[in-house]
Amino acid sequence: MAQQRNEVRFCCSICLDLLKHPVTIPCGHNYCMNCIKTHWDEEDQKNIHSCPQCRQTFTPRPVLQRNTMLAELVEELKKTGLQAAPADHCYAGPEDVACDFCTGRKLKAFKSCLVCLASYCEQHLQPHYESQTFKKHKLVEASAKLQDTICSRHDKVMEIFCRTDQQCICYLCSVDEHKGHDTVSAAAERTERQRELEVSRLNIQQRIQDREKDVKELQQEVEAINGSADKAVEDSEKIFTELIRLMEKRRSDVKQQVRSQQETEVSRVKDLQEKLEQEITELKRKDAELEKLSHTEDHNQFLHNYPSLSRLSQSTDSSSINIRPLRDFEDVTAAVSELRDKLQDVLRDQRTNISLTDTEVHVSLSGPEPEPKTRAEFLKYSRELTLDPNTANTQLLLSEGNRKVTRMNQPQSYSSHPDRFTGWPQVLSRESLTGRCYWEVEWRGRGVYVAVTYKNISRAGSSYECVFGFNDKSWMLNCHTNSYNFYYNKARTPVSGPRSSRVGVYLDHSAGILSFYSVSETMTLLHRVQTTFTQPLYAGLLHSGPNGETAEFC
Repeated sequence: MAQQRNEVRFCCSICLDLLKHPVTIPCGHNYCMNCIKTHWDEEDQKNIHSCPQCRQTFTPRPVLQRNTMLAELVEELKKTGLQAAPADHCYAGPEDVACDFCTGRKLKAFKSCLVCLASYCEQHLQPHYESQTFKKHKLVEASAKLQDTICSRHDKVMEIFCRTDQQCICYLCSVDEHKGHDTVSAAAERTERQRELEVSRLNIQQRIQDREKDVKELQQEVEAINGSADKAVEDSEKIFTELIRLMEKRRSDVKQQVRSQQETEVSRVKDLQEKLEQEITELKRKDAELEKLSHTEDHNQFLHNYPSLSRLSQSTDSSSINIRPLRDFEDVTAAVSELRDKLQDVLRDQRTNISLTDTEVHVSLSGPEPEPKTRAEFLKYSRELTLDPNTANTQLLLSEGNRKVTRMNQPQSYSSHPDRFTGWPQVLSRESLTGRCYWEVEWRGRGVYVAVTYKNISRAGSSYECVFGFNDKSWMLNCHTNSYNFYYNKARTPVSGPRSSRVGVYLDHSAGILSFYSVSETMTLLHRVQTTFTQPLYAGLLHSGPNGETAEFC
């Protein structure tokens, strides 16, 4: 590195070679005698002779004297191995920006000047550092696109940004075809966009942190699923061992079902985890691009590249990250334990003449569990639900931590979102529902519509495809002060039962059971649905009553 610095210091800025017969001109710069003579010979007709580096002029033409001390120093350095020419990596290649002032083989440009509209190597750049003439010139990283800063129509530097047309212009454009437009300096626009860029980076970094947190939670779920599944298999193995050969076949079946469910659950989580990790990688790449863009000194390049780099891909919806309970695996152990106890009771009864080799015992891990009877039993499966603001119709006001909804006459100022119901005053829960779940809805007013629905229900418009209970994607109980009606796929079923301001909903997703209850001092079944659910469900509320009516997840 020191040798390269000496190389530049003892090179002639005209021929870029080591000084030969060095001379020092009045401004203090050194040249080969022949190089400076040739340069001044070309200026003789102007009768003004200048320094190629600092541009200082001399009249009359100075008399050149050999700098003996400098010549001896150059000769001494040659003996120590100083090379006469720059290393190959200093020369400009096809992809590099070349110095505009080098003759012959050009060196790589170190900086570009936005005033001179030229690029300079380190040697030819020295006047910009040393001379007052170039003090106000703007230097940027070497760029091959300097001409992009010049107006093609007026041949002037484009130092103004037209916000009306979103393009850089020169000052003549601002009083010509862009007259009357909203214009600011390119530097001012850059400053504003730079602030936007920083905000975008902060958003990206926050999203990265959120996604990394989600990935960690998903990894913990994987470990919990694996641990619960392993324990279920281990317990099942112990129980089936007690039943000897009678239970061998059933043990294998249970093990296969647990592992299959484990594989399904782990695969689901892994797929989502991989998606989040890909989003993190993309966000980090976008952040790196924006960081690089934020250091770009050329305003025009910045403004040209900013629109494409500032757009962010749609983030993964956090509501899709559903941490499912692990009761299914616990249910495996419970079912097998109950079977063992029953078989032991049978075998202890000597009066029962049973040929074990002819007895087939059926174990159903996915069959319907007995539905709870008391409210305390239902509350064991209670889910804390919140309403998703992105789905709420503009006539609905959410409050109480997004658990309560109120019908309003005046539209609410919600932002546009593809999940929002635009035609019907409806809203969905943020949480998806699988397994066995129970929740209650407290309502005030003339009535409320309590529903469950698939996520892919239509949202835009006022057609029946969007309203709960009038399509094959949703099930809805209409609760009024003097009647109940159940709706599915436009079919209405009158329902009888005691009036109550609180409705309980029980869902056993795998068994296909959906039940609605009137909740007071006792629980009364209003309506039960037996079907097959093919997707996760979401709780829904619809308000068709007047202003001020409310419904709330308890």
